[in-house]
Amino acid sequence: MSLLEFDKLTEEENLHLFMEKIESGEKIEADDWMPNEYRMALIKLISMHGISEIMGALPEKEWVPKAPTLRRKLGIMAKVQDEMGHGQLLLRVTEDLMKPLGKTREDLMEDLLTGRLKFHNVFHMEAPTWGDAGLIGWLVDGAAIMTQTNMLQASYGPYARALQRICAEEVFHAQHGEAIIMALAEGTKEQRDMVQDAVNRWWPSLLMFFGPATASTTGSSKQDITIKYKIRSKTNEELRQDFFSKYVPRILSLGLTIPDPTMKYDEETEEWIYQQPDWNEFKRIISGNGPKSQNRLDLRRTAHENNRWVREALSKSSQVM
Repeated sequence: MSLLEFDKLTEEENLHLFMEKIESGEKIEADDWMPNEYRMALIKLISMHGISEIMGALPEKEWVPKAPTLRRKLGIMAKVQDEMGHGQLLLRVTEDLMKPLGKTREDLMEDLLTGRLKFHNVFHMEAPTWGDAGLIGWLVDGAAIMTQTNMLQASYGPYARALQRICAEEVFHAQHGEAIIMALAEGTKEQRDMVQDAVNRWWPSLLMFFGPATASTTGSSKQDITIKYKIRSKTNEELRQDFFSKYVPRILSLGLTIPDPTMKYDEETEEWIYQQPDWNEFKRIISGNGPKSQNRLDLRRTAHENNRWVREALSKSSQVM
């Protein structure tokens, strides 16, 4: 049914047809009718994802000049470039959703630089060693793959198609990080200790990556809305449990330890038991109060201002054409 035909129906009739469409597995496109709740949930989700890809490149960017070999420099530089590309792709998808609201990509960047648009908690953290750089690729990107593959069949077509490319490249990123960790874990005691320190440092952030199990923890019902509209299929806790099942055995197989003495697999419930992270700390971090939050935002502010002339030149060029 065309958008014009939807305009002839009541809001209730539109919503009924919309839900029938997504329940049948059809994709929603940018110019299709959609309820405002669906549009706003997509804008919030995809803009956060896109900005997180861009901000997520910054911890590893710090390691491009410090990587131990030329091959490692080239590898991490290519990864940084990929992440920036993912961010641009996702912001383009978000722009289409924002057009009916009269908003642009410039509004998104303004929201980021003024602190209104949040990005993933993990990218507010420090990466002081080469072990951190490897762990970001191995475990942080591993966690990202789990959340993103969960949305490969998202009801919103442009996002689902963008994720096809992004997930394929993220697999290479995870392999890149794993290769760094394997080399360090098989190295000297100092190198193995470096990896263990990185695991200890990043474990709480990895638990927080998937978000709280219930809406009451943060007062948010975003996961309920995205499941309702078939943007995603699994809850935060289901994704976290999948992460444990895949990565805890791998971490232990390298002779590393999990910094949580309570952690174990319960055969009866078929779930991992673990110590909850500090969700108040999570809210504090994503509000721009993490160890590197303002430093990385300052980098984006500087880059945004220094490259203003490029955006203005491109805008004038497009107007002339």
